[in-house]
Amino acid sequence: MAEVLNLPPGIAGLLEIMARLRDRERGCPWDIEQTFATIAPYTIEEAYEVADAIDRGDLDALKDELGDLLLQVVFHARMAQEQNAFAFEDVVAAINDKMVRRHPHVFGEASVEDVDAQTVAWEEQKRRERQAAGETDTSALAGLSRGLPEWQRAVKLQKRAATVGFDWPAPTPVIAKLHEEIEEVRVEFDAVAAAPDDAAARDRLEEEIGDVLFVCANLARHAKVDVGAALRRANLKFERRFRAMELQAAQDGMALPELSLERQDEYWEKAKRAERENGK
Repeated sequence: MAEVLNLPPGIAGLLEIMARLRDRERGCPWDIEQTFATIAPYTIEEAYEVADAIDRGDLDALKDELGDLLLQVVFHARMAQEQNAFAFEDVVAAINDKMVRRHPHVFGEASVEDVDAQTVAWEEQKRRERQAAGETDTSALAGLSRGLPEWQRAVKLQKRAATVGFDWPAPTPVIAKLHEEIEEVRVEFDAVAAAPDDAAARDRLEEEIGDVLFVCANLARHAKVDVGAALRRANLKFERRFRAMELQAAQDGMALPELSLERQDEYWEKAKRAERENGK
């Protein structure tokens, strides 16, 4: 306990805690056995928990979740330091340099007209950085991580394509394309129903559903709606209404699995009406 109380304040203390956790002789067995690969899923999870706290408007939770996310950065940096690759200070130096380099309109003499112009300038700076690093891929789509959630990567691909003019001018043709893709999904569903064991038919169905999702991401982009936030909102709404259905059925002395789909739909509509009456 005395060691904890004597920790230096701030980041220095956190770095010392992580060093102690990873100590091969006195550290935590779980922390010691972790690798970049095993920690990566936790890093992603913590980022989503930050987003969840923001969605809920819970600043106390946000403070805690940001701390958890910071711990992930410290954890990765500590493992890299053990391999003599880089340390936490190098991570900080790298992001400091990057932010100054990519904001010449703030830290230099350049100027930008608006947010759209800044986005173009940002992407151009990233292209020059990749070129300076020796990358030979000159595509407008170069440099997009394959480790991103696929919905996020879809939006980034679309944004990159838009920088060279490959984009619909308005949401109307995107909606038309969505209807077209949905019809193609219907056709492939019929094909699978006619031949359930046809692997090629199932593959085509998967591809067409992917096209629908890709167009939905594009529609959200045109609406300036964050796909992840929109889907989280839909998930929360579904969960809220489903739990209300379960509660209503229980109050009536029934359980949802015992009811027909038609009766379940009645409870669903009742939950929706209750939300509208409560202003949700």
